[in-house]
Amino acid sequence: MPVQITRGQYGAHQFAGLLGLARWQMRVGLEYGMLPGPDLDGERWSARLAGEAEGRGEQVIARFGDEPPVGSTRAAARLAARVGLDVERRDVEVLVAQGDLNVISSFRGHPVYLLRDLDRLDPGSVRAVVSARKGPLIDTVDPGGAATILNWPRRTFDRIAGERELATDRLGRYALADVQALRADEALVRQVAEEKRDMALTKTRRSEARIEDVMRGWLLRCSAYLDRDADMPPDITPLSRAVRALIAVRAEIARQEQTPS
Repeated sequence: MPVQITRGQYGAHQFAGLLGLARWQMRVGLEYGMLPGPDLDGERWSARLAGEAEGRGEQVIARFGDEPPVGSTRAAARLAARVGLDVERRDVEVLVAQGDLNVISSFRGHPVYLLRDLDRLDPGSVRAVVSARKGPLIDTVDPGGAATILNWPRRTFDRIAGERELATDRLGRYALADVQALRADEALVRQVAEEKRDMALTKTRRSEARIEDVMRGWLLRCSAYLDRDADMPPDITPLSRAVRALIAVRAEIARQEQTPS
C-alpha cells in the first residue's frame, strides 16, 4: 500500500514510497514512460506532479510484477533448473536475439530480465538453443553445468557425485541422464535443500556477528567519551548504518529459519 506522505517536494526514495513502489520498479516505470520524470532541478518531484502520479504505481506493478529483474547469470541458472539443461549466459543472449526473451532494462550496463518472462519461456526453445551450442555434447555435462542444473553448490555436487560413484567420460563429463536422475531423487533433494539452508543461515549469522561487533565498538567509544577518556564522541554515521544493517540481517535470519526444508 502506498505510503501516506504530505510534503512540498519528493526525492527519489520519497516518490517511490508515495507510489508504493520499490526503487527498481520506479526506475523501470520512469524508463518506460509510465511515471513522470522529476520537475525540480532534474532530481526531485513537486507536490503537484507527485499528486498527479498517484495511482500509477499500481500500473507499474501490474506490468513488471513484484520480483526484481535478474542479470544473465541468474537468468541462465533459473532456466537451467527449470528445463534440466546446463543453460549458459550466451544461451540467454541467443534467446533475446531470436525474439523469445525481452531485456526489460539494464543495471550497471548489463541487461536484466523479469523472472516471470523467464518462467514463461517455451522449454522447447531453450532446449533448442542449448542443443545448438553443445552439438554432440548435448547428452553430457561438466561438473559446473551439473551443479547449475541441480541448483546446488559445486562442492555439494562433487561430494554427492563421488558418493554415488557417478561415471565420467574421457572429457571428465557426466551423463546428463545421471544428473537428471539426481534431480528426481526427492530424498536427496530434501537433504541438499536442508544443507543449503544451514549454510545460508551460518553465513547470515556471521554477518550478524560482524555488525554486532561494529555496534559494540561504537558503544565502547561512546562510553570512553562519557567517562572523559576520549576528547571527542564517536561519529554516529557508522552506528546508523550498522543499525539498519542489523535490522535487515535479523529479518533475513528470521526468514531463513522459517523457510521449510
